[in-house]
This record gives sequence, structure tokens and C-alpha cells, in this order.
Amino acid sequence: MSNVHIVDHPLIAHKLTLIRDKTTGVKEFREAISELAMLLCYEATRDLPLKEIEIETPVAMTKSKVISGKKLAVVPILRAGIGMVDGILNLIPSAKVGHIGLYRDPVTTKPVEYYCKLPEDVSEREVIVLDPMLATGGSAIAAIQLLKDKGVEHIKMMNIIAAPEGTAAVTASHPDVEIYCAAMDERLNDHAYIVPGLGDAGDRLFGTK
Repeated sequence: MSNVHIVDHPLIAHKLTLIRDKTTGVKEFREAISELAMLLCYEATRDLPLKEIEIETPVAMTKSKVISGKKLAVVPILRAGIGMVDGILNLIPSAKVGHIGLYRDPVTTKPVEYYCKLPEDVSEREVIVLDPMLATGGSAIAAIQLLKDKGVEHIKMMNIIAAPEGTAAVTASHPDVEIYCAAMDERLNDHAYIVPGLGDAGDRLFGTK
């Protein structure tokens, strides 16, 4: 899938091992998720437009480049997506942050929105949707559609670990959305957990299990 980008780097591989290991504690897990988000953000923002300005260094006047065009917003899918926010804000502190909360209806198995708070100017921004795990893709598809319904035209998806089923589903529903992930795992099991995966990212981030 041409719009799925697996970011391959030794630092990413090392930190992936940390978060996969079931003996990794909450503090270390949380730090590694944040650091992986920062590394992924570096790649996901590679195509940001630049403009040239004139500045003065301590030595001379020179022309140099700054980011231009649309400003960024990051939108984590609650709750696990929150763990990726700080890593991105370390790189792009001016980015605004929205939140989308979804749960799976036990009868229909469809995602249901229970919370949505977005920047007022979200339609004027490039938006990166955050979720550590892309499993079935249901929540991602719903979150992206919600943003499109709010007028957002430029959306990217950022995940730590993805399953082929999830990336295929998102690509089929939203072929215009680029997906950036650190690893593409084997498959989903019968409980829709990614294999080998890392378990429940939210529980491991917040120590709730």
C-alpha cells in the first residue's frame, strides 16, 4: 500500500523492543511511546512546506528557511493516543491539540463517539491523528471521517504498531490519508489484538491492568 509508510530506524527498532516486552514498567513504557511518537513525527512531517526568510546571525545577514503553509494540529484518539502527544509537542510546540473519544458498541461493534473537542480553526490545519495501535481500523476510520465532516482536508495517521487488517481498512475507507507506523505486525487474533503486538496500550500507559 503506497500510502502506508513503515519508518525503519535503529532507534525505533530498539524502542519497539522495549514496549513489546511485557516486563517493561509503566514509566519506561510511557517514555518509549513518547519517544517513538517523536521519531515518527520527524518522518511524517518531512513534506511540510518551507519558505525563505532573511535573518541576521552573529556574523552576517543570511537567508534561511522556516515552515510555511498550514499549521499543524494533533488529535489523539482517547485514551491511548494521549501517550503520543508530548513527544510530538517537543518537536512542534506550536501545534494545537484536539481529542476524539470513541468506544465500540457491544452489539453493533461499530465505534461510537463519546467525546470530541477540536481547535476552532481545525479545518485550516493539517491534522495528524494519533493512536499507538491500528488493529481493526474501526476507530481510526471513524475519527478521520469525523475530522472530514468538520472540514479538515489534510489528514495523516500515526501509529506505533499496525496490523495489515487495520491499514487495509483505513486505506479502503480513506485512500487520501497517509499512514505512518513503526512496525507492521503479523495479524489480528480472535480478540482483535495485534500479534505479536504489545497488549493493551492504554492499560500499559496508565497502569490500569
